Amino acid sequence: MDLGIDTDRLGTCVQCGLCLSSCPTYRVTGDETFSPRGRIALMRQVQLHDAPLTKEVTEAFDTCIQCLGCEPACPSVVPYGHFIEATRTALTEHRGSWKKAIALWPLTKPRLLRLGSTLLAVAQRLRLVPARLGLPKRLPLRQPPHRSSGTDVYLFTGCVMDAWQREVHFATQRVLEAAGFGVTPTGDSAGCCGALHTHAGLTEHGERLTQHVDSALDPNIPIIVNSAGCGAHLKQHSSHQVFDAQEFLAEYIDRLPDVTPLNVTVAVQDPCHLRHVQRAHLPTRILLKKFVRNVTELDDDGLCCGAGGAYSVLQPGMSQQVRNRKVASIDRSNPDLVASANPGCSMHLAAAGVAIDHPMVIIDNALVGR
Repeated sequence: MDLGIDTDRLGTCVQCGLCLSSCPTYRVTGDETFSPRGRIALMRQVQLHDAPLTKEVTEAFDTCIQCLGCEPACPSVVPYGHFIEATRTALTEHRGSWKKAIALWPLTKPRLLRLGSTLLAVAQRLRLVPARLGLPKRLPLRQPPHRSSGTDVYLFTGCVMDAWQREVHFATQRVLEAAGFGVTPTGDSAGCCGALHTHAGLTEHGERLTQHVDSALDPNIPIIVNSAGCGAHLKQHSSHQVFDAQEFLAEYIDRLPDVTPLNVTVAVQDPCHLRHVQRAHLPTRILLKKFVRNVTELDDDGLCCGAGGAYSVLQPGMSQQVRNRKVASIDRSNPDLVASANPGCSMHLAAAGVAIDHPMVIIDNALVGR
């Protein structure tokens, strides 16, 4: 089976194993099959030797969280992210994509998504929604509307985050405005960026959604993104200027007001797509150190929390095992609060009882003296 990977590039992995300690699924299982080099070995067998797609082979590919922690650890600079994305796309085409397409279709319809979220919020209040799904503890019944304050930057609002965590967008906009920027939320005009579609192997769907975002927005205005997964996807696939919110604001930190720092210790949990894909995780610390008493590091060297877009729903067992390791690291750090710049990570960890907030919310609280 052709996985769509260039044969020469597939041979760049020398099987040295330096990626193993950075792979969350290998750390949980100790099984080479669930490691980057193990998966690459299987890709070679499938593509070069037409090995059958057995249950064990497809499970190896399906259980990859796509955190890409292996890429910075690789001395050969193997593009594992490209490999696993191509493999997921080929498997989705082989098995049929209609189920995934239907499941993700509401993300492309903002009004339908908001209606569904409202119904889900009602069900949640009636205690009909199991906590294990990892939803926010109290989904909003109604959301205040977005407002524009200028055209210096766009604030990318996306799909799920806008429906479930719009307060993070409001906080981000207030912080940007405190630094002197006029902000235009993208809202329904841009919609979903396609990150979850691409992550699921629906590559063409993801590309179309990204193209829609590009066509809806002025290419001369920077796009600020406060969801690490969306930001990573747009940086890779959009033709526009895209910045993570913390990355952008760290350059203008002197324009933010001097206030009394919050009297809390905050541990930073780096979303994988911010740390390993965007390589833009350090600005979070730069900003937080101005606004909280103490910023501390976790001792797991940035290992994945197990959220991985829809991974926690599709692979709940593995996802929870990976999360348990992250929670243990947080417990050892014993912070008052954890900062995470990705909605999937924050919901996944909050479902395990972690006190967690977006860095923009923490900074906004400091600015208003909460």
